[in-house]
Amino acid sequence: MKALQFVSEGKAEVNELSVPDIAEDEVLIASRAVGVCHSDIELLEGRYIIPFSYPIIPGHEWSGEVMKVGAKVTNFKKGDHVVGDCVIGDDHFGFSISGAAAEFFITKASWLHKIPNNISWNNGALVEPFSVAYYALMRVGNVNASDTLVVLGAGPIGLAVTAAAKALGARTIVVEPVDFRQKAARELGADLVCSPDEIKDVLAKDTDGRGANVVVEATGRPDVMATALELAAFKGRIAYIGIDVGKSAPAQLGLIQSKELTITGSIGSPGVWEETIRFMSNKNIDLSPLVTARFGVEDALGAVDAAQHPMNNIKAHIEFNASI
Repeated sequence: MKALQFVSEGKAEVNELSVPDIAEDEVLIASRAVGVCHSDIELLEGRYIIPFSYPIIPGHEWSGEVMKVGAKVTNFKKGDHVVGDCVIGDDHFGFSISGAAAEFFITKASWLHKIPNNISWNNGALVEPFSVAYYALMRVGNVNASDTLVVLGAGPIGLAVTAAAKALGARTIVVEPVDFRQKAARELGADLVCSPDEIKDVLAKDTDGRGANVVVEATGRPDVMATALELAAFKGRIAYIGIDVGKSAPAQLGLIQSKELTITGSIGSPGVWEETIRFMSNKNIDLSPLVTARFGVEDALGAVDAAQHPMNNIKAHIEFNASI
């Protein structure tokens, strides 16, 4: 089988490997779509957040089809469409243990979730980033059609927030400077899209000066994180999803008290994968505007390269069609 391997720091290859054997509690899966994200690039560059060793097969954003099940596996069968958790105890699938960027791979049955047929392979591979957005909105609480919600940043997570917020009924404004990301936000249902230097005027006009009931910060830039406080309405709610470690920016912290703001931070999507899948299915969420580059496994290095150029791409997918 063909697999994308990170063989050493900064070196990726597409190699021919043996199809793995499964244990009695494991499942053999044929990959169908695998996303490449910024965390994968950090892994390739040797600076992932937990210990790992090369060679490693990446791939934590994936969808696949069950090919074989072990003798003790009773809840999955050949032909099932599945996605899987990427944080398993102390291990990270696709990081500290090899992931899904191969024609075939193995997982424990306990890591898997079935997806219905109305979730395509590419949308299935976006369950993981969408679950991050869904989890953040659930933590904010009661997002609905009475809310004006501002999304700061139209990267994959910000765009997933856009789709989720619109499905919940909120009036959604996306703040993003890059044209093709603005276009994706519109395709995902944003009511208004504007650049960062326009947002205060746009928001004031759209809400008669009230401000945003909900602000979701998805850039991880400290200066943008500070701006969220200024955009929120009185008794507004702010969700911080964008990740920053160690940087700082001036912020009007007094606004937290004077506006009686509720602020939440979230990371990952613990415990909400089944909910996320039901939400995506019931609302017919289509995240295809996020996938701006597609490659076969033979050209998987192209997907790695595309993921390193966020000014040209939102999400690169590797697509597979092998079966047993």
